[in-house]
Amino acid sequence: MGKTLVIGANGTVGSELVRLLAAQGQPVLGATSRATPGPGQVWLDLASHGGLDTAFDGVDRAFLLVPPGFVDQHLRLAPLIDTARQRGLRKVVLMTAMGANADEAAPLRQAERQLEASGVPYNIIRPNWFMQNFHTFWLQPIRTQGRILLPVGPARGSFIDARDIAAVAAELLLRSDLDNRDFDLTGAEALDHDEVAALLSEASGRAIVYQDIPPAAMLDALLAAQLPRPYAEFLLRILGHFQAGYAERTTDAVQAITGRAPRSFRQYAADHRAAWAA
Repeated sequence: MGKTLVIGANGTVGSELVRLLAAQGQPVLGATSRATPGPGQVWLDLASHGGLDTAFDGVDRAFLLVPPGFVDQHLRLAPLIDTARQRGLRKVVLMTAMGANADEAAPLRQAERQLEASGVPYNIIRPNWFMQNFHTFWLQPIRTQGRILLPVGPARGSFIDARDIAAVAAELLLRSDLDNRDFDLTGAEALDHDEVAALLSEASGRAIVYQDIPPAAMLDALLAAQLPRPYAEFLLRILGHFQAGYAERTTDAVQAITGRAPRSFRQYAADHRAAWAA
């Protein structure tokens, strides 16, 4: 039995995917950019593609993504897709983002097109905004001020739990009946950020509110958090897409692929209540 290579194995989706595959007895190899890989890991630097020649040794399936921080996603993914083709992998699952296929010139869409043309059996999954952003990227002002600070107005988003994304990826990696298809992944309901704040308040036992802020203030906050300017500007651009209403749509893909409904935001908030508690 060949191994499954998981890119981003230390990340929000990748770590859960590794856990799910290992629980099913699947041999898993987690890619890491850390200089000293741990057990079950292999060194692979997506910036330089160092370690690429050995990362795919003994691998017949792969889960590909580009971690946060990069805006030239196609340049990071192209050598991985080429290697998967050259090695004759049995399956590749590529995670991009909902809306990536709206612009043929977008780097993520270029990666999707490359995979589609590779001849490797594939699936493309495009998740909507992660619920987990509220206890990672957007956490600091929630903790320090009791405020969700974002420039998205009253727009709604069908937020998805990263655990459900990983569950979908695990299914698709091990199945062939859904090969060569793409899926937009969402939660079951679309919420605005006032509703999100109410659910976080309920779970944490403290008052949390949503405050709409100007895009320029968001950019300043991202730069103050030491994000590279190109990536900060990219985040601001896709938050603009959220504000325009493009994140509201829901799909039944999680239910159709895994056989169960996606987790609700209330369940996510209850599971992570300690992150926002006073």
